[in-house]
Amino acid sequence: MKAIVVSKPYEIKIADVEDPQIKSPDEVLIKVKNGGICGSDIGIYTGENSLATYPKIIGHEFGGEVIEVGSGVTRVKVGDKVAVDPVRSCGNCYACKNNRHNVCKSVKVTGVHLDGGFAQYVVAPENAVYKVDTTKISEDLLCLVEPYSIGMQVNYRGRISENDKVLVMGSGPIGIAVMQVAKYKGASVIITDIVDQRLERAKDMGADRTVNVLKEDLNQVVLEYTDGEGMPVVVDTVCSVKSFPQALDLACQAGRVLVLGLTNIPSEVAQVAITKKELDVIGSRLNNHRFAEVIEAFESRALNPEKMRTTTFHFTEIEKAIELIQNHPEQVCKVTLNFD
Repeated sequence: MKAIVVSKPYEIKIADVEDPQIKSPDEVLIKVKNGGICGSDIGIYTGENSLATYPKIIGHEFGGEVIEVGSGVTRVKVGDKVAVDPVRSCGNCYACKNNRHNVCKSVKVTGVHLDGGFAQYVVAPENAVYKVDTTKISEDLLCLVEPYSIGMQVNYRGRISENDKVLVMGSGPIGIAVMQVAKYKGASVIITDIVDQRLERAKDMGADRTVNVLKEDLNQVVLEYTDGEGMPVVVDTVCSVKSFPQALDLACQAGRVLVLGLTNIPSEVAQVAITKKELDVIGSRLNNHRFAEVIEAFESRALNPEKMRTTTFHFTEIEKAIELIQNHPEQVCKVTLNFD
């Protein structure tokens, strides 16, 4: 079969690789239909993702059609259209035993630690495969379940609910997903960026207020929006050294700050910035069995992912897709790949 392989940083190719085979009764063989390109895929390509090894079949946002099932599989059948959760865990460590398998001591993610889904076929365990009703949601959106599962996880970790006011820093795909899920939960949301086109898309997808931080004073906007209190919930999807301290500053007394960054460069934060407000500073990583909730929201139209996808390429045009993402970020939110 054909697959997208990063051999080493800045070397990506369409390679012939061995077809995957079902080796366990609980496994499912899937013909991949589509995939979404994530920032972590770009990081593997550029060598900036410290978790990846080479060579690697990339891709952790993908879905397709079941073409074979193991003898013990009962949740899905041949012909089902499915989205695939990339998180793999041990089931035995402290995190797993406390229903936090997404931060398993030995967690592995397909497309990062393991070969991923940017291939014509893939095998996955049954418990990571979720059926999608494609009479209710288009088949070509299967790959968007995963990024929305990140947004769902952030909302769960942040206890975001009706009447909350939420600031989402950054309007890339994850920021958009966090915002839309928060709106689905009943919250009102401010979202920021430095590119007007991205903010226009965020507004069109449901944001209550957008802020170009190069043109407006975010602190002043927040104070006006909250009657001088600060934000009850701040979600940092910018994930830079400077954005974390700013998130703490923008949060109100007793507020919640959600952190998604994986950078190992320290931010300068005084403990008093957290203590004096008694802030909850909460990490959110991957997703913890959120696929079913996302799919239900897709199928009921409570979440509308169509506008997140801005461009689609055939998977053999992966270099063109990466060039667009790197050189024209103002034009894209989510770039997807077609494997048919």
